[in-house]
Amino acid sequence: MSASAEVRIGGGTHVVGIIGWPVSHSLSPVIHNAAFAAAGLDWTYVPLPVPPEGLRPALIGFAPLGFTGANVTMPHKPEAAELIQRCSEDATLLRAVNTIVLRGGELEGHNTDVAGFDRFLRRDAGFDPAGRSALVYGAGGAARACALALARGGLAGLTVAARDEARAAPLVKMVEALGVPVALVRPGDTGDLVADLVVNATPVGGSDAERVLPSLPHLGPDVLVIDLLYDPPSTDLQRRAREAGATAFGGLGHLLEQAALSFELWTGTPAPLEVMSAAALAALAER
Repeated sequence: MSASAEVRIGGGTHVVGIIGWPVSHSLSPVIHNAAFAAAGLDWTYVPLPVPPEGLRPALIGFAPLGFTGANVTMPHKPEAAELIQRCSEDATLLRAVNTIVLRGGELEGHNTDVAGFDRFLRRDAGFDPAGRSALVYGAGGAARACALALARGGLAGLTVAARDEARAAPLVKMVEALGVPVALVRPGDTGDLVADLVVNATPVGGSDAERVLPSLPHLGPDVLVIDLLYDPPSTDLQRRAREAGATAFGGLGHLLEQAALSFELWTGTPAPLEVMSAAALAALAER
């Protein structure tokens, strides 16, 4: 949908949005409104800035206000999983909801990050985790989603680089329960490691965070590197990986795949992924 396209909202328009604090930086409204327009659907997607203490009343008013669904972003994903009674298997396992669907008058909590990462890994990066090894930086929600997708895909072994052992414990327990051995190391102690896949699931490299990971494993033509950050489009990790001959991706593909799954949960129709990608790239180019 072009910036000049007219958006018409009427009594029959389905309204969805993104719940977070803040949400002004989110690409989701651009991505989803372009998708609704391309699919010819009378839907609209709006930002829903909800402060940290405001999630419970926001969810209570969700159905009465006529919303059809929503995405959930920081800092509300864990609390949403606690407040919503009907949660999917992935949302329950990760204790994080990133997609809400109103169905039969009740809220359903879903998590599309796991399936979205698996789609991205296989479709965009052409990587099959079966029998391979991976190093994941981070132990938060994004890292847990990636680790779960990799474990389900038959990963042979996972190394987690995390500062806080206690925070990493749920990730380790979840992955080991699926029969995948896990090693836990400090982020500064990865210099001697060798892995087929390296994933940065931390804010390091973003505009408001540290710019460089404290140490990196072996990087070469046989290594795939994924930085889940999509803004900036190119990070220090990606540049260093490419300089070493590795294949490197940013996080935009993952963002689009998980958004496509949300779109499909709400509408029941396939997502126009190429349109969503074009809208996201255009928006990033304007920043």
